[in-house]
Amino acid sequence: MISKNKLKIRLRKKTNPELAETIRLAVKNSDWSKIAQILSASTRQFSAVNLSRINEESKAGDTLVIPGKVLSKGNLTKKLKICALAISVQAKEKLKESKSDFVYLAQEIKTNPKAEGIKIIR
Repeated sequence: MISKNKLKIRLRKKTNPELAETIRLAVKNSDWSKIAQILSASTRQFSAVNLSRINEESKAGDTLVIPGKVLSKGNLTKKLKICALAISVQAKEKLKESKSDFVYLAQEIKTNPKAEGIKIIR
């Protein structure tokens, strides 16, 4: 685990304002510290997860957190709530077809500060 001071030092290097705000929110809520640690690292550490993998690793009704981007390969057969930094246009359309929800990570941190019921997929 990285200390809060180390996270704040890493945060100063981020130039994307949306990413920086997400990290700030995650640092404030200690339950999201694992996400803050992942997001404050190099952007090469971010995940790019396909819908097929999401479908394999989840159950209906799960809330999944992806510290990276959701890609469109595969299909969803379950209704899920997916939280990520970004999503491709095709993946967003497929989520609508399966009646799943997509929320940006910063919004999820604000609405669920205790990180209850989340599952991280990398």
